Amino acid sequence: MLSKDIGIDLGTANVSIHVRGKGIVLDEPSVVAIESDSKNVLAVGSDAHRMVGRTPGNIVAIRPLRDGVIADFEITEIMLKAFIDRVEGRKWLSRPRILICTPANITSVEQKSIREAAEKSGAKDVFLEDEPKAAAIGAGMDIFQPSGNMVIDIGGGTTDVAVLSMGDIVTASSIKIAGDKFDMAIMKYIKDKYKLLIGERTSEDIKIKIGSVYNDGSNDDMDIRGRDMVTGLPLTVTIYTNEVREALWDPVMSIVSAAKSVLEQTPPELSADIIDRGVILTGGGALLGGLDTLLADQLKVPVLIAEDPMHCVVKGTGILLDHLDKLKK
Repeated sequence: MLSKDIGIDLGTANVSIHVRGKGIVLDEPSVVAIESDSKNVLAVGSDAHRMVGRTPGNIVAIRPLRDGVIADFEITEIMLKAFIDRVEGRKWLSRPRILICTPANITSVEQKSIREAAEKSGAKDVFLEDEPKAAAIGAGMDIFQPSGNMVIDIGGGTTDVAVLSMGDIVTASSIKIAGDKFDMAIMKYIKDKYKLLIGERTSEDIKIKIGSVYNDGSNDDMDIRGRDMVTGLPLTVTIYTNEVREALWDPVMSIVSAAKSVLEQTPPELSADIIDRGVILTGGGALLGGLDTLLADQLKVPVLIAEDPMHCVVKGTGILLDHLDKLKK
């Protein structure tokens, strides 16, 4: 078997891998569990994610990517290598060419660390591509025409907002406010209001099950369990959608501000195209209840959620793999 081409969406929350000719072959959480004393790797991906917040003292579950960039180089390399081996095992006779998506506007130092991690995990050549560009292509937008397309990609660590035309980014902004910050905002709200400590996973559950940022009159509720900060004992409280909306308001308005600033910098002709075509929402954050309605309300343009928003970036890398030779290394 000859060298393979692989596209990787190296996300703060999840890593997805697309192998050319096979489609998406892996989609797992970006978590590695290691023994703190011996530094032995115990689990990578879903198995490690199940351990988050539930490990004994000598085992730590690490998320090596923070805010869309590498926070722990060594662990990122271990994770990438494990995922690449899992995708195709040792069948490769030669090393694969890898295309990795990165947030818009990351520094050259951050780019270099991503490139090095991929090289050390077994890549022959490494290509980097802007995440919003891959997301737009994966969402089915034709960005290669001379017309304006706008995408808002809300991942785990970063939100990328970009206007694209003629196959490239015209204006873009990347902010370190996304899914993780939503979870932290919910945790903080519950801690302040109920004096209850909850973990990341509970917070994420709340966001997925009853999270909403637009008041449509519904007010679902959910029982949550955590540790009472006063007594130190386990406690159950009921929280409502209205409270989650209040908790998420500030981070969501930061995303609205980023989108407004990109629109303000967009040439008028492209702005006219965006009014016609609307804005496409991609990434896991696109699934947050009422976010599309709130953005449409604030930006005064139509906002649509992409089909399968979670996988737009990795689908986009799959399409870009067919044009690898034209991309700059």
